[in-house]
Amino acid sequence: MADITTSVPAALTRSGRVRVNLRKDFIRNKYIYLMALPVVVFYVLFHYIPMYGAIISFKQFSPAQGIMGSPWVGFQHFTDFFQSFYFWRVLRNTVVISLSNLVWGFPAPIILALLLNEVRSSTFKRTVQSLTYIPYFISVVVIAGMIIDFTQTRGVINDVVASFGGQRVNMLQRPGHFVPLYVISEIWQQVGWGTIIYLAALTSIDPGLYEAATIDGANRVHKLWHITLPSIAPTIIILLILRMGNLMTVGYEKIILLYNPGIYETADVISTFVYRRGLIDLAWSYSTAVGLFNSVANFTFLLTANWISTRMKQTSLF
Repeated sequence: MADITTSVPAALTRSGRVRVNLRKDFIRNKYIYLMALPVVVFYVLFHYIPMYGAIISFKQFSPAQGIMGSPWVGFQHFTDFFQSFYFWRVLRNTVVISLSNLVWGFPAPIILALLLNEVRSSTFKRTVQSLTYIPYFISVVVIAGMIIDFTQTRGVINDVVASFGGQRVNMLQRPGHFVPLYVISEIWQQVGWGTIIYLAALTSIDPGLYEAATIDGANRVHKLWHITLPSIAPTIIILLILRMGNLMTVGYEKIILLYNPGIYETADVISTFVYRRGLIDLAWSYSTAVGLFNSVANFTFLLTANWISTRMKQTSLF
């Protein structure tokens, strides 16, 4: 009995200390918490509260009856999606585009950051950084318009192809051309912004390591392979894990602006399918079920990548 009675005040004391420490930390860093408040409110309003609406994926939702009043249908919408003709098509296209973007797009900012790190001219480095940052801030609508203009039969890309003896074609009318065009445009738009994180990681490397390697006779390739890459490896792994958490997410905005029924075969992905079924066909419950399937798949990839990273490199998100 004595042990039980003494453990309760001890637990209360520990919880009291936690509250006191949190209060002190809040007072000490009140401006940092204030800066974080808009981000927290954004995620609560637009990411967590809307999760309640995922219930309609298990119902036959009717606006007149409301979420709770709509009849329950269980996994019917999921079954209909898995058995439909569109399931394998949108799943295949989503995986192909995502993997292509991962294989070619993920290393691009790493390579650019490593190249810029080797540049000794600060003027040239700033110029390259500015030129590669600019596309990130261009509207998706403008980017899509540029792609459409450049890939038309009389567009600049076809002019280059024709100058080498090639044949002019409207590239956005050819299903086989869509994935390369999408991936290349994504790399062009994202590579500069993604480089910022890796450049910040490179600045944290101890210069003494390079000096010691120089004394030992190491050249630039040796320094890159044995010092630079191992030093930024944790950053690369964390960003790769986060990227895996979005593996099944392909933004619908650019694809909707670029595609047409003639290239649905390779351009139609899960997000565009959800858009068409939910907002055009008004199949709210069905589209929500498809979106929920996509989210669960992403969460599974995130957990798997995090588990593999923990086992292999002892670096993980959680």
